This record gives sequence, C-alpha cells and structure tokens, in this order.
Amino acid sequence: MGLRVQQMDTGKNYSPEEYWADLAERYENVDDSGLAPILHPQTPKWFNRAFDELQFRAFQRALKIANFPAGSRILDIGCGTGRWVRRYAELGYSPTGVDATFRMLVIARARQTRAPMVVGSASNLPFSDASFDGLSDITVVQHIPYDLQGAALREMVRILRPGGRMILFELVQGKDPHIFPRTSVGWIREVESCGAKLIKCFGQEFLLPDRLFVRLAGAVSGRRGDHISRVQLSSPDSISHNPTALRRIYWQLRHITVLSSACIEPVVARICPLSLATHAVFVFRKI
Repeated sequence: MGLRVQQMDTGKNYSPEEYWADLAERYENVDDSGLAPILHPQTPKWFNRAFDELQFRAFQRALKIANFPAGSRILDIGCGTGRWVRRYAELGYSPTGVDATFRMLVIARARQTRAPMVVGSASNLPFSDASFDGLSDITVVQHIPYDLQGAALREMVRILRPGGRMILFELVQGKDPHIFPRTSVGWIREVESCGAKLIKCFGQEFLLPDRLFVRLAGAVSGRRGDHISRVQLSSPDSISHNPTALRRIYWQLRHITVLSSACIEPVVARICPLSLATHAVFVFRKI
C-alpha cells in the first residue's frame, strides 16, 4: 500500500507515489528535456531551463567538494527523468538511477540516458550495503513527510562505502502541501545522526529580485505567494491553452526577474547568509 499522509492545512491526502505518477503522466510530453514533470510543471519552458541551469551550477560546485575519482559508482536517488544520471555519465562517472515512479524511468530511458535505472523507494533502497562510492539526492527527501525522512537518509548512508560522499540539495524554506523543508541545521543534524559527517554546505537559489517580484505580485493580486509556492494568476492548466493577458504580463515580467536574479546569483551567494537561500547544498562523508 502506498504512503498517504493527511495534510493539516489543506485537508487533502498526500501520497508521494500518486503525486509523482500523476506529474509524469500529465507532463511527459510538455517539453523534450523532461524537466516539466520534475521541476515546475505549470510554468513556461524557459523557467524550468533557467532553474535547471542554476541547479547545474550548484551541482558542479558540489562535485568539486565531493571530489569523486573518475569512474566512481554513483547513485542518483529520486532520479526522475534522468537529468543527473545523464550528466554523471557525461562527466566520466558510472551512474545508476533509482526512482519510486516507474513512469519517470520510462521517460528517462526514452529521452536521457542508457545508464542503469531501477524502481525503488528512498526509504527502502534495493542495493546491498556499501554498494556505491557516492550518491546524490537532489530535492528528493524534502518531498518525504518528516516522520519518514530519517529512514530515507539512513538508507542512503547504508549503501555508501565507508568514506563515500553524498550530495544533498534540499529546501530550507518555503511552503506547499507536498514539501517538508528543514533548516540547514536541521538537515545537517538529521544526516549526521545516520552516520555521516558534513564536509561543507552552501546556499542555493537566493534569487532575491525574483522573490521580491513574486511577493509584490501576490500582494497586488490579493494572494499570498513566495518563491516556492509561486503565485498563480490564472488557472494552472491555462498556461499552454488559454492564458489571460494578466498571466502573460506576469510571466513576461518574471522572465526578466528570473534571468536577472540568475546573473547576480554568484555575487549574492558570496555576500548573503545561507538563511536567505531557499535551498541548501550539503556534501557529507560516510564515517
């Protein structure tokens, strides 16, 4: 039986399995990159490309910190449509992907990579102890309810060899029915309790101009919104079919704020505290 959690603020049941399966089915053919089902499915294509590029920058920085030797066996947990598995292969590593949603892996196989990919839950990984030199979890555990996050993190540490590195990108602020963020200190404490030691962490996705614009748009529209929940100025399903003039203006302006935010992100990340970021990137070593 799939996991189902009662959400206190919405009164709706959240099932991770159903949530991701629905996204894979509904947004499989929205774009050739396979980004829509795993990033922001109700947004323009340029928006997902911009965020993928931002995450790739952070990914490259984390790889330098992790310092995986060429050919390392690396597991990408919650690999979705395979974008990180593909990139690991391009960089000379030996990647494997695992995801709980079979349809996501079908998309990955068709569009992204020929690397091994298997169906499996983060809280019950289908691999033996110490099977991998490294692993990555990129915005995965943040979608698992709090009482089950510890089990998933313990599984990640279990399948790492001693001294193996793990890269985590996780949300440190935001609100949505399907996300369960922690503070950076909270993530570090949770992972270290599972038998790993922090090497380094840094903030990701500060995007201050864009976040300011979204808050202003939310105030004008009378709807509360922030960078995570994204103000919706019309029906979510109308973005490709019948967008209103207001929605078109919103996304035209946001195109400017997102790209300008991305341009200044390296400077902002150097001068702003991690607490202002929406995500944090952690690199751990298994003890």
